[in-house]
Amino acid sequence: MFPLPGAADQPWDAVLAQYDYPPVAGGRWWLRANMVSSVDGAVTGPDGRSGSLSTPSDRVLFQHLRRLSDAVIVGAGTARDENYGPVTVDDATVQVRLDRGQAARPRLVVVSRTLSLDPGSRLFSGPDRVTVVTCRSTDWNAVERLGQVADVIRVGETHVDLAEMLGQLADQGTRELLCEGGPSLLGDLLADRLIDELCWTVAPTLVGGGAHRMVEGSSPEPVVGLSLEGMVRADDATLFTRWRRA
Repeated sequence: MFPLPGAADQPWDAVLAQYDYPPVAGGRWWLRANMVSSVDGAVTGPDGRSGSLSTPSDRVLFQHLRRLSDAVIVGAGTARDENYGPVTVDDATVQVRLDRGQAARPRLVVVSRTLSLDPGSRLFSGPDRVTVVTCRSTDWNAVERLGQVADVIRVGETHVDLAEMLGQLADQGTRELLCEGGPSLLGDLLADRLIDELCWTVAPTLVGGGAHRMVEGSSPEPVVGLSLEGMVRADDATLFTRWRRA
């Protein structure tokens, strides 16, 4: 059995402190995935969005993980489905990040093989340029179109080479990474054994059939062993678990 303290037994500050990134050295990065699901494993609610599964305590952790990261990585499909906008932080967090040697706000990195993104969407409406990662075979007209509002990086020939992407980010000093899905991107990262840590929130709800799984992919994926690093139950009955690759 594992202790499941509520907020009264373990203050939020103590819980959140457990999510600090470990030291990384030698040009390496640390890739953390953060996902929420229902008790029966659905990662989207009846409206087809993961946001409808989120609870008040999950939203606190969601924002905290963003505040810690150098970059937020998301698949293009999830960015569209969830109506992603700029990654924002409050003024106090900006100063904390600057004191830590980070950029004022986390970098937003969108992975898209086809570049089927609308340059006029709110995704590109913030003060910081978004980084869009695609492959070299993508139509050049699409690259030029998105290049008006984003920094486009091409890695891999016919598919996005995720290891090369992470390596380029690390070379630029962007090493503390947070991936927010979706399931297809997580499946590709898992297939390449690139995920170091999984923060899995279990929302106190049942959704039923037809919803996506947390990790999806078209090819067989390797079995990756995990070790449980932490488990906490919040007062709103949300269960937070933290796993590291064994």
